[in-house]
Amino acid sequence: MAEKLSYRDVFFNPFSKNNPVIVQILGICSVLAVTTKLEPAIVMGLSVIAVLAFSNVIISLIRNTIPTSIRIIVQLVVVAGLVVIVSELLKAYAYDVSVQLSVFIGLIITNCILMGRLEAFAMANRPWPSFLDGVGNGIGYALILMTVAFFRELLGSGTLLGFRVVPQSFYDAGYVNNGMMILPPMALIVVACIIWVQRSIHKELQEK
Repeated sequence: MAEKLSYRDVFFNPFSKNNPVIVQILGICSVLAVTTKLEPAIVMGLSVIAVLAFSNVIISLIRNTIPTSIRIIVQLVVVAGLVVIVSELLKAYAYDVSVQLSVFIGLIITNCILMGRLEAFAMANRPWPSFLDGVGNGIGYALILMTVAFFRELLGSGTLLGFRVVPQSFYDAGYVNNGMMILPPMALIVVACIIWVQRSIHKELQEK
């Protein structure tokens, strides 16, 4: 149970051993949608970290006052309020990125990772471990998002964060960007490769 884990485990396990994307297979939709470029992937990851951390804390603080019959509704209201705040901040300070992310910021409300952590952890734990769990799972999600975006932008466009990193001499010698990398199926293939590497490291996750 989550209560028996140390604070260190609660925070660090989602980075790899219990990663929400590559172990729990949650949040895949945004991995497909926002990882053609690294910048929107970073912003999306930071947004999820903020919403997940603070929603975990809020739900943990009021968990004993929430009627069981409406707990999901309460969780959705809390997450929706935080998502609106994040969306408005992005429009104010990073408008171009908010346009690139389009509806996907709003869809954080229905992200399985958030609802899963609220229901499985925040509803049963105190605010501090809930905060650590939220930040840890948010970082775990963001790490996968940024890793996928790194390879897709580098190999598909020859850039990183919009800056050209593949030398012009490579193109002069015949190098061509791999256009397939910016197609959605390649996001799944990159994620599959990450899962393969991760399960090679953590043998206990392999199916018997």
